Amino acid sequence: MTTQHDEASTTRRRSPGRVFISALAALTLIPLGAVGGAAPASAATNQFRGMNWAVLGDNFSTGPLVVQGLSQSDSNATVRAKANALYDDMAAMGVNTVRLPINTHTVGTTWWNNYRGAIDAATARGFKVILAYWEDGAASGGRITNLAAWNTMWSRVTNTYGSNTNVYFEPMNEPHGYSSADWRNVAANWLSYHYSAVPGRVLIGGTGYSQDLRDVCNDSRFNGTLLSFHHYAFFYSAMTYDAFRSHIQTRLGNCASRAVVTEYGAPMSTGLNYADANSTDNFVRHIRAVTQVMRDNRMGGTYWPALGGKPGSSGYDWYSMFAFSGSGTNLNLTVRNASGRDRVRYGWGL
Repeated sequence: MTTQHDEASTTRRRSPGRVFISALAALTLIPLGAVGGAAPASAATNQFRGMNWAVLGDNFSTGPLVVQGLSQSDSNATVRAKANALYDDMAAMGVNTVRLPINTHTVGTTWWNNYRGAIDAATARGFKVILAYWEDGAASGGRITNLAAWNTMWSRVTNTYGSNTNVYFEPMNEPHGYSSADWRNVAANWLSYHYSAVPGRVLIGGTGYSQDLRDVCNDSRFNGTLLSFHHYAFFYSAMTYDAFRSHIQTRLGNCASRAVVTEYGAPMSTGLNYADANSTDNFVRHIRAVTQVMRDNRMGGTYWPALGGKPGSSGYDWYSMFAFSGSGTNLNLTVRNASGRDRVRYGWGL
């Protein structure tokens, strides 16, 4: 997630960014290579029943990423124990996938050696893990801040987890600082450069805030990959339920069968009834529409967030599915909104 919000606002504000890397530099520093030729992926993606586990305060950071519930002083064993406690509660909802953030200030550090406990605990229990790169600071304008560091980071990650069939790679979260053509070139060259990443376990984000898959879908260089799609009510003006459904389906293009809705969410702390098909609340209409499109197309998704994210005056992200409690390695998650939980499960096909 990329934006700020609290209980008093239905909009989220993005920090203005400065472009640090020109499109030309981004393309010339990445080895070129043909990545087309693979047959288009076509299997349904509803095997991804997931949640985002985020930093409290969001994942844009110029330092190491420490997701909520962990401490940078935690050992690998402590991270594993904490993660397993939280995964137990997520699994009770039907979760089998977790989307975790990485950045260049995390991978390759001492903290990375310990943070990996959250990845390894998930895969050991059969969860899928989506590792997604968040740009290194909210003021970097939706672009890769340091291309060399980005490639070094991904080389470490793919060399470590390239052979683990439960680990998936998302080269960049919400590449909104690039034109469609530039982003697709950056992503295509990533596939060529990081050959340890099997294309079928790579999620290429849509253009903008990963909110439009049509150009990526129609680019044959990504035929063998999965696609990452984001959709929030606050991206757009208020719509009816039917208008939301039509809008979402249009933005998916012809690639719903290989798309994962890696971010979608709405308030879970205000008592909204997501079971109400006649609701006039825009958030309710939106979540019902997203989950219906997911179910219709047998699409998977990772709700934003399980915990972490932008804290409002309450101290937590009002979109968070779970209330977090406990201490040490005795951590617990409690569902904030049963109707929201049930609607997310409905979208997964449960």
